[in-house]
Amino acid sequence: MIAFTRHGYDGVGVREIAQSAGVTAMLVNRYFGSKEQLFTEAVDTAFAPRTVLSDNPATLAGDVAARLVDRTAPESEHLDPFLLMLRSASNPRAAEIVRAGVERHAGRYLSELLGGPDADERAMLAHSVIAGFWLMRKMLGSTALVLADPVELTHRLEALLVVALSPSVEN
Repeated sequence: MIAFTRHGYDGVGVREIAQSAGVTAMLVNRYFGSKEQLFTEAVDTAFAPRTVLSDNPATLAGDVAARLVDRTAPESEHLDPFLLMLRSASNPRAAEIVRAGVERHAGRYLSELLGGPDADERAMLAHSVIAGFWLMRKMLGSTALVLADPVELTHRLEALLVVALSPSVEN
């Protein structure tokens, strides 16, 4: 996973992956069959753990906001799954594998936790907020987000997530 995270799907070959793992390319191909299958395994490994999601619907928005602010702090080394996603998005097949992995793991988990109408849509909307915040604060280093008071930032992010996670209210 490290090679894909650092270089993206197109930026690394089976030989480089094998070398960084201390094995031969033949061994990688024997166990995974292809670079694409290895990438699929890396995506599943990256997105299966719930790094920012909690399991309590009542405190979900606040829990996610607090964890995300903590994990995107300038000194933090967390959230490699987002690097994997970002650095592989330019390849259409890799992007499809990442999308499927996100939906299969984090999306399904959150959708089931939320339940009710439009749970899939609300889950993916929340993931969009999470990914966008991570991109702006961690990857691009938005000055306003990096310098913001973490407590205030957590409250604002929580408010966004509450809206994203809430069922529609009929007027």
